[in-house]
Amino acid sequence: MKTIFLSFVLFVSFFATAQQLSPVEKKLVQTVEQQMDQTLQLLRQSVDINSGTYNIAGVRAVGELYAKELRALGFVVEWISLPDSLKRAGHLVAYRKGTKGKKLFLIGHLDTVFEPDMPTNPFTLLNDSTATGQGVNDMKGGDVAIIAALKAMYQLGLLDQTTITVYMTGDEESAGRPREVSRGDFITRAQQHDIALAFETASGLNTVATARRGASGWKLEVEGKQGHSSGVFGNAGYGSIYEAARIINSFRERLSKEQYLTFNPGLIVGGSEVSYNDEAQQGQVAGKTNIISPRTYANGDLRFLSEEQKENARSVMREIVGQSLPGTKASIRFSDGIPSMPPTEGNTKLAAQLSEVSEVLGFGKVSPGNPGSRGAGDISYVAKYLDCLDGLGASGRGAHAPGETINLKEYPKLIQRTAVFLYRLTR
Repeated sequence: MKTIFLSFVLFVSFFATAQQLSPVEKKLVQTVEQQMDQTLQLLRQSVDINSGTYNIAGVRAVGELYAKELRALGFVVEWISLPDSLKRAGHLVAYRKGTKGKKLFLIGHLDTVFEPDMPTNPFTLLNDSTATGQGVNDMKGGDVAIIAALKAMYQLGLLDQTTITVYMTGDEESAGRPREVSRGDFITRAQQHDIALAFETASGLNTVATARRGASGWKLEVEGKQGHSSGVFGNAGYGSIYEAARIINSFRERLSKEQYLTFNPGLIVGGSEVSYNDEAQQGQVAGKTNIISPRTYANGDLRFLSEEQKENARSVMREIVGQSLPGTKASIRFSDGIPSMPPTEGNTKLAAQLSEVSEVLGFGKVSPGNPGSRGAGDISYVAKYLDCLDGLGASGRGAHAPGETINLKEYPKLIQRTAVFLYRLTR
């Protein structure tokens, strides 16, 4: 039933729009259709391998599954190992070098948020247009879409003399630190290309990401005078909890209306005895109602669309922290995480080219999506070097949650669109 349904959708789509495609593009669309059963089988195989970020063996197993496919398409395949201290599996790299068209850097990731100790969720068809499975849309569906589009091109001899690198990281969901090490090779290789295309979860057929927000962190430490609660607001001062509350609320009052900027307190502990573990994101606290709290700690994230927006927000936050209530003092530290992918003219032009392909295929216009609806991703590490698009992978619902799904009705169309898009970029 599944195969009949998918074939019918593709049959109607293809013949309704075939006259608008070049002869080669018609064959490319047909080839994607003809190999959909193989594509879905590869998706099933990869989803059924647990590859949580910390499951090093599982991440490598998915990498080898994809590596076998890419070798068969004439790609040179390498495994980029990381130092043992990072406790990460490493990355899969496959490349071809030629002289035709734009040099393309295609981005995926092998890991998911689902570790082996979490409940299993194997690839399961729910109906003719929906399947579930761990990482099925984020982002094994995107990984397999890359391979399926390249396979269709290979079968028609369209990869000859192209320069394409497929780079699938093994720790996108929790990148190893320092990032200079875990993303060093990734950035170096990307700089040798013209265009980066990332296949994170698509927001459907008609939206693409020309921008993504970056992510960074902050840590707030507040000290107050410990004393009897009867003296609060007087000579004893306000204590650390009031000061921490003032600071965090002032962040909200001053900055919460700025477009694309968000900052979220993730943990706060305060009292007479406080301990916290940054790595474990855990804290312990003890206190009494009649003791003014001497110490409070809080941390959180800060998400932004440009470096300028990030730095301006940090300046305001430092200013707020410096306006201490009587009897208190506070300090704030910032840490960089994933940079942003700001909107650029080059990204917008790429989106317009993608939209042309989509419209010729009869799938409708593609428009840039809202940057605020996406978190940070691997493409952001290279966004300042190349023209970029993201959100080219599988569509679905519930990423990072039990019951994550993929839209099988849209999936073949997304692969067809990718195949024609890559073909046009590499001519």
